[in-house]
Amino acid sequence: MQGVPASTANRRALVSTVRERRAGKENGKPGAGTGARDAEAAGQNRRTYDADRCFKKIGKLKTRAEKREFVSSHVRDFGSGQKACEAIELAPSSYYYRKKSEPLAKQQSDADLRDLIEEIQSEFPQYGVRRVHMELVRNYGMKINRKRVQRIMQKFGLKALIWRGFKIKTTDSDHDYGYAPNRIRGTEVTSIDQVWVADITYIRIKTGFVYLATVMDLYSRKIVGWAISDRIDAALCMAALNDAITKRKPLPGLIHHSDRGVQYACDEYKTVLEKHGILPSMSAQGYCYDNAFMESFFKTLKAEEVYLTEYETKDDVLKSIPEFIENVYNEKRLHSSLGYYSPVEYEKLAEQGKKLLKKKGAPTIVQVTR
Repeated sequence: MQGVPASTANRRALVSTVRERRAGKENGKPGAGTGARDAEAAGQNRRTYDADRCFKKIGKLKTRAEKREFVSSHVRDFGSGQKACEAIELAPSSYYYRKKSEPLAKQQSDADLRDLIEEIQSEFPQYGVRRVHMELVRNYGMKINRKRVQRIMQKFGLKALIWRGFKIKTTDSDHDYGYAPNRIRGTEVTSIDQVWVADITYIRIKTGFVYLATVMDLYSRKIVGWAISDRIDAALCMAALNDAITKRKPLPGLIHHSDRGVQYACDEYKTVLEKHGILPSMSAQGYCYDNAFMESFFKTLKAEEVYLTEYETKDDVLKSIPEFIENVYNEKRLHSSLGYYSPVEYEKLAEQGKKLLKKKGAPTIVQVTR
């Protein structure tokens, strides 16, 4: 006896499946009433005709797209998509395939995202994939995968701008004023105005240099005091310190940490600290890690402001640097170490309680151990 051709077998399977689904119950099953059996017998020819017509439709299906559409329209007749796929010899994976968005729509979406990324990087040229992604999520309200941001930035060459400058010496530790002990090593910084860090950097102008002294709150990374001068002396550092004290009004017991520079070790500076109950702290000789937080700020300042601007005079610096410190760095710039909050946002959250900070995924403790 010769085997049954595949087309005939498929037809029989199809007719049988359609009959079973449309009859609801097979003849002779317990509980099937006489009326139901009579109705099935009366409609037998019609259902066979429907199955035949269905099979004829299958014969006309040429492409996978046509077969997927057929299965979608007749899935109830077969009982499941799996059975329908078997009947028309279509792989189930092909049926469950979901067509991706149209190329033109995808290109338009990529172009729109590129515009947003360029807008962000125009204000923050040093933002890479992580910060751009968080900016889109936090401040643009987008739900977007970081890998997509990375793909778009790579596709259009939207790289973080990196500048490499040169250094001049700003620390003179060869003096006779003595040095304060290091009070912050191993300290857990758990609140605002617990530890301040102070340092100095230079800014190139057309005719030479001007100097910026800053004071940072170590808990929030906020610059709480600053001063600019064309002289790198104790008066510059005291102006930054007094600015911080005026703004923050710290309680006695605050730790002020700096390097061993003469500007911070001199009697005038120590007098201001003592007057306000602030405890001096200094790094060990040649040990720069305690001031790494301030060095990170200076790197950001140089890369995102100083190297992008040609300052001709001290007045040019006085116009641009305060704007960057107060309105960009403190208010807007996202810090990965703060759970991608700006210093101002982080301090507001800290005032509402540490539980909220933990819930948001930002750290509540800074431990200086190195």
